[in-house]
Amino acid sequence: MRNLNYVIGLLVLLFVGCSQATNDIYIKASDSEVFSEPENGPVYSSIEEGLDQVILLREKGFNDDLTVHLLPGKHRLRAPITISPKLGVLKIKGAGAEKTVISGSEKLSASWEKYDDNIWVAQLDKGVSFDQLFMEGKPQILARYPNYDENGGHWQGHAADAIAPERVKTWKHPEGAFVHAMHRGEWGGFHYKVSGVDENGELILHGGTQNNRPSKMHETYRMVENVFEELDSPGEWFLSTEGKLYYWPLPDIDLNKVFIETVRKKHLLNIIGTEEIPVNGVSVEGIRFEHTKRTIFEKYEPLLRSDWTIYRGGAVFLEGTENVSVTHCEFVNLGGNAIFVSNYNRNVQITNNHIHDCAGSGICFVGSPDAVRSPSFQYGEFVPLAEIDTLKGPKNNTYPAKSIVDNNLIHRTGRLEKQTAGVEIAMAMDITVSNNSIYDVPRAGINIGDGTWGGHILEYNDVFNTVLESGDHGAFNSWGRDRFWHPDRKTLNEIVAQNPEMPKWDAIKTTIIRNNRFRCDHGWDIDLDDGSSNYHIYNNVCLNGGLKLREGFYRTVENNIMINNGFHPHVWFKNSGDIFRHNIVLAEHKDIRLQEWGQEVDQNLFPDEIALENAQNKGVDTHSIAGNPLFVNASIGDYTVKEGSPAFEIGFKNFPMDEFGVKNPRLKDLAKTPTIPSLFFGGSDNKDAVHDWLGAKIKNLTTMAERSASGLSKTAGVIVMALGENSILEKSGIQVGDVIIESEGDAVDTVADLMKSFQSHNWTGKINVQVFRNQKPYSITLKTK
Repeated sequence: MRNLNYVIGLLVLLFVGCSQATNDIYIKASDSEVFSEPENGPVYSSIEEGLDQVILLREKGFNDDLTVHLLPGKHRLRAPITISPKLGVLKIKGAGAEKTVISGSEKLSASWEKYDDNIWVAQLDKGVSFDQLFMEGKPQILARYPNYDENGGHWQGHAADAIAPERVKTWKHPEGAFVHAMHRGEWGGFHYKVSGVDENGELILHGGTQNNRPSKMHETYRMVENVFEELDSPGEWFLSTEGKLYYWPLPDIDLNKVFIETVRKKHLLNIIGTEEIPVNGVSVEGIRFEHTKRTIFEKYEPLLRSDWTIYRGGAVFLEGTENVSVTHCEFVNLGGNAIFVSNYNRNVQITNNHIHDCAGSGICFVGSPDAVRSPSFQYGEFVPLAEIDTLKGPKNNTYPAKSIVDNNLIHRTGRLEKQTAGVEIAMAMDITVSNNSIYDVPRAGINIGDGTWGGHILEYNDVFNTVLESGDHGAFNSWGRDRFWHPDRKTLNEIVAQNPEMPKWDAIKTTIIRNNRFRCDHGWDIDLDDGSSNYHIYNNVCLNGGLKLREGFYRTVENNIMINNGFHPHVWFKNSGDIFRHNIVLAEHKDIRLQEWGQEVDQNLFPDEIALENAQNKGVDTHSIAGNPLFVNASIGDYTVKEGSPAFEIGFKNFPMDEFGVKNPRLKDLAKTPTIPSLFFGGSDNKDAVHDWLGAKIKNLTTMAERSASGLSKTAGVIVMALGENSILEKSGIQVGDVIIESEGDAVDTVADLMKSFQSHNWTGKINVQVFRNQKPYSITLKTK
């Protein structure tokens, strides 16, 4: 039948002529309830057959643009689709992401029997294996400890005793289990396979290569999967080595009628050429990509000296392409990265896509270290100065450049891997990331892993609910451990003193961050870490975490608004060339180990005279002023300043407050927006206002009645009015009625005092407070996530 279709299709395409019909090929879905024959063009039973026809046409000299139409339904793949240069200019078009699906799953038929009161079992073919199970399109839970809890934090549930010998002792066959653990410093995570148990009753682990900063496991943030004895709640499943599938049905699952799918394929679509012969002019449109295997145990490679290692792959993988676009698609229920743009690529456009519920990152642009001059691959490595290549820029073209990520909705990525980002950029140049909404991620929303080679533009993005399962990071994060950077600070100081232009050998172009809205509740809103250099940052709203510049050179930060926080300059060099001016900051500068204050730190607006005086005592902000910025409506996030605002006196200019995030109407209707914070200082005059903080309601203690009820000797402190469900304060031992009177050794008289301390220590993940309860003070370590 396939050969007959092949011949008929070729005859139609070659002899009908050059009408519109000759440019269209149709592919019937393997799973489709309804099929209607298109009016023109041949119909094939699989994508592979259709692409075979395209290749044959090209070989016969047919060079017109072609469109392969994927008809509505689910297109199950026997193998990943591969698009090579010989296919020519080609559009792969679905009927819309809600109608056309490319899936890496297979249907599963099973005959179920009762195993015990709760669990059912089905005998499958021996040797069958899969790492994900879907029933009626919904993912089920691989047997795990602790049990899945959507509000359970890391991995939706973690426990210090996840792999304790006492628990391991209860498992008959631990070999084959998976262990997931956070880095001890919460800098991403690790994943291991279990091969057995040693003489001490501890698991024998293999793996842990998924992070570029080796460490021991975090003592608390651990989770174990694929253990039969942990199959103890509805929705959990386990597949034995003998091919027996065990499952505890959810209440709405009828095993006699349920539609079951399993996942076995890593990639769905590979678009691969070379720099010399690239795939050129291919577009992918209107398709939902779903169901790929987990890739955590594939080969991971370090991304220079950033904290990342990465699997170079994704559901859609691009390498050796020019003028390729992926638009109006959906990526969901994937076991790894969604889209990966690898090595040589030019003019890639990734636009109007919905990416969510993926184990890895959303969109990655990652070049080859072969293009990097004098690369190093771990934090402690360094090429000796006498051996460093002194030429600027890349050695060759094996990196992505001149590409766009625009109008995408990206959320709930990093569901399994924690060293991930909504958008990751490493060893690339001139990548524009614009008009995207990125949220609900375990680490950064947007990450730039190194300074090679800059020229990126980040604009009009809305990035929030970030760093949810990690620490010491930002909604935007970057590293700059490039040729000039050395892990020993004394040596680094000597290098940059002798070679002041060396930071621009790799960061040859300025990266621009403008007109974005960032919020990070567990770190910094904008975090330029370890040596990040050559940035221009302006017209951004930082809703909580402020802005950090660590080490690095040639950063200009101007005309930004930092709500409830401010400027965090860390470990600066002499003659860094850094500039911080014309910004509205609502907290004093939070500097750490500065040798000098850069080229200019001045003409900024502070919330009060105390914060201003503290800055001026450090020899900066001579022409800065203090005062109420007079925001138009801070309660709804409109931080436009009114006429008469003192912000105008220091050169501040208003910028639009309604252009953050995705603009595509369909995606905008789906997208969340960040919670707008209470204004704790810099214009908040209501001393009795109730504020939301870490899942609790708090307010200033202001009345004699409140003082008397609490038993305090003065009318001061912050009283806890209510605790919400899953409140962080409650988990730390705070109770309703407690009055917070001290934080990190400093007196807390008002909410503003508490917030100043909180914003200084939040990035550490904890804050030490003293509360007054039942006429007595109590010391509590408050975990901030």
